[in-house]
Amino acid sequence: MGCTSCSSGRGGLPAGCKNNGACGVGGCDKLPVFDWLANMELPDGKAPFDIVEVRFKNSRKEFFKIGDVSGLAVGDAIAVEASPGHDIGMVSMTGELVRLQLKKLGMPVDGLFKAVYRKARPADLEKWEVAVEREQATMMRARAIAVELKLNMKISDVEYQGDSSKAIFYYTAEDRVDFRELIRHLADEFKIRVEMKQIGSRQESARLGGIGSCGRELCCSTWLRDFRSVNTSAARYQQLSLNPQKLAGQCGKLKCCLNYELDSYLDALKDFPEGTPRLETKKAGAFHQKTDIFKRVMYYAYVDDPGNFIAVPISRVKLIMELNKNGEKPDVLLSEKEIPKVVKELDYDNVVGQDSLTRFDSEKRKKKKKKKKPGSGTGAPSEGVVSAAATEALAEPQQRPQRPPQQNRPQGQRPPQAERAPQGERPQQQPNQQNRPTQPANQGQRPNSKRPNNGPRPPKPQQPPQPPEA
Repeated sequence: MGCTSCSSGRGGLPAGCKNNGACGVGGCDKLPVFDWLANMELPDGKAPFDIVEVRFKNSRKEFFKIGDVSGLAVGDAIAVEASPGHDIGMVSMTGELVRLQLKKLGMPVDGLFKAVYRKARPADLEKWEVAVEREQATMMRARAIAVELKLNMKISDVEYQGDSSKAIFYYTAEDRVDFRELIRHLADEFKIRVEMKQIGSRQESARLGGIGSCGRELCCSTWLRDFRSVNTSAARYQQLSLNPQKLAGQCGKLKCCLNYELDSYLDALKDFPEGTPRLETKKAGAFHQKTDIFKRVMYYAYVDDPGNFIAVPISRVKLIMELNKNGEKPDVLLSEKEIPKVVKELDYDNVVGQDSLTRFDSEKRKKKKKKKKPGSGTGAPSEGVVSAAATEALAEPQQRPQRPPQQNRPQGQRPPQAERAPQGERPQQQPNQQNRPTQPANQGQRPNSKRPNNGPRPPKPQQPPQPPEA
């Protein structure tokens, strides 16, 4: 069946996991189980296994005996036995897969298990939902009470029972805590039965969940159920830097994933010499720098040249160690023929006449300054040469002649235009601007906007000289 978080495809089929409605798990919850025996039929005459695994809040799971209840499937909400009252949980595993899980956990099949009462009724689910809504407010109030009582503890989670008669308070503490007074305050305020349960930092991360440094959900909250101890030697075997900020997870302890590949590293390290031996040669002494386990190479550097790393195979290291033990020294660690030459592979080759990848990286060329054009006059000085007359003109400011004051003239009258001296083949007399024929307005041009190309040029009006005032 598809889970509610990925049932966004057509027809209710899951769109996230792409399993077309056959996810095989109860949902995308914590510690999901893939039932790989779901499509297999039992042999004739064999009854199905009568124990189911039930998941409660976060990662808490327990096993219950079915009894007379039948037709249970993964994802069903059921009412199970609790002390006191009953609790509501979701079925997470059924059938023969439960038998294998009990064998893995080392629990006897014929042991004492609590009973399954019935499938959850609508009234049971409504009461359970009300209890779940109270958990957050109860946890915040419990933290405030613990601070008032000056208890060195951290309440990380609260889980109400399905019938709201009991609540489990999960807390973490470094030292032993006397919480008897805290239980009295919680029982009086919430009117419930209180159970305090201490958990470690790893269990706290498993219950709350989160995203690891790898970008995936925490292993302890998704699939990992047993917590194996992780030592610092696991990081040393894998040639990791002993940086606590990088090696620690969200729980503050060493990451559980350091144990995943540890066995492979231990098998590969069996052929390496113990420790980091110093090698003596006639050229100079060499000390160990680093080790590449899967390439089966140890890097050494001479004392007088520590920046030059030489990759020495394990067989050569063992041979030099044996010679040094007998009081002999080889000439060098590796001869020039034995040192592999690093061939730099071309990541780009212009084989089809493509442009250079660095064509935009070149510096911009400086723009050439334009040369000033020489003067159009006959007596203009050449470029870079200034005449004495021009120097004197620049030194002495030019004085403009004072214009005579204009007399008031009546509007609508223009002063007579002065005749201009003839130049070249220009006619001596030019018609006045008043005698010019006006262009018609229907030719798409503004009247008196431009003179015709072949017509005479009108004279420039000039003001007549005024007599000086007395």
